[in-house]
Amino acid sequence: MSSDRNNQRVVVTGGSSGLGAAVCRRLGEHGADVISLDRRPSEQAETIETDLSDTAAAERATQTAIDRLGGLDALVCCAGTDVPGPFDATDRETWERIVAVNLLATAAVSRAALPQLLEQSGRLVTVASTLGHRAVGDASAYCASKFGVIGFTRALAAEYRGRVGVTLLTPGGMHTAFFDARDEQYKPPPEAVLADPDDVADAVVWALDRPAGIEIKELAIMAPAEASWP
Repeated sequence: MSSDRNNQRVVVTGGSSGLGAAVCRRLGEHGADVISLDRRPSEQAETIETDLSDTAAAERATQTAIDRLGGLDALVCCAGTDVPGPFDATDRETWERIVAVNLLATAAVSRAALPQLLEQSGRLVTVASTLGHRAVGDASAYCASKFGVIGFTRALAAEYRGRVGVTLLTPGGMHTAFFDARDEQYKPPPEAVLADPDDVADAVVWALDRPAGIEIKELAIMAPAEASWP
């Protein structure tokens, strides 16, 4: 961020790991005041511990973060989860939790943040996925949620045009712990080239730092050989 945007007040969901942690780190390096919303503490930022699948709790945590920051200039929704598997072998609780964390929590924290973002002419970044543009098998909940994030974000961009800067970020696979707990068949193959989350986080910071009058509507960032794009 440029010097005249230091001390921006930013809430990041999912800041304890992966892209969220990288975004918290990069924002902190650029002088922003950052609070993470996550189930686990972030090593990169102050954390309000909350289960984002509980959308009422997610809204309350967002308001608590805004109160602690003394306002809000930007919201970055990085929290995401997935448990790949056939639809008929995935229990209801697992399926609905994926949709809740990825999509419903994004809507919940955005709803809580919007009054401040409108007041500050702030910015909102949501995180979709290449699998929000292209459906694959054994990922019905994840695809449904990320397709939903894309539709939700584009609708917000239309609704709040000129009042809140809304950016849709589509990352490809990244070197994070996101894949660690998966069955081997659902992990990237050894030869897969994945992106560095720090590089993707740099793009988030860049989008937030555009001068007044300029918005980044959509970004797709991934390794050149990303298999799931387009």
